[in-house]
Amino acid sequence: MTFQSSTPFPAQGIPAQVAFQRSELGIILSLYGRMVAAGEWRDYGISCLRDVAVFSVFRRTAENPLYRIEKRPRLRGRQGQYAVIGMDGQVLKRGSDLKTVLRVLERKLIRPVE
Repeated sequence: MTFQSSTPFPAQGIPAQVAFQRSELGIILSLYGRMVAAGEWRDYGISCLRDVAVFSVFRRTAENPLYRIEKRPRLRGRQGQYAVIGMDGQVLKRGSDLKTVLRVLERKLIRPVE
């Protein structure tokens, strides 16, 4: 008895799940640390799924995420593989450069001096 794949041509080199690379996590966690120091964020969660990797940011642990930073490699050639999504599901910024996409969140650190 031999095992046969459900697809006639199994995909070679495609990972079973999408994950953030170490350099990407370094950029995200740098921003996360600054936001925690500013008192804006308190917790995070990472999900690595088949089509998307998600870094979720929470104000409190029991809440829905304030923001989701998503990596979708299939969109690399079109809209860009990185996106920042707000609590309401609205895409705040999308692009192919993670640092540029995260700038939309860095603006939250800038506050007027009273």
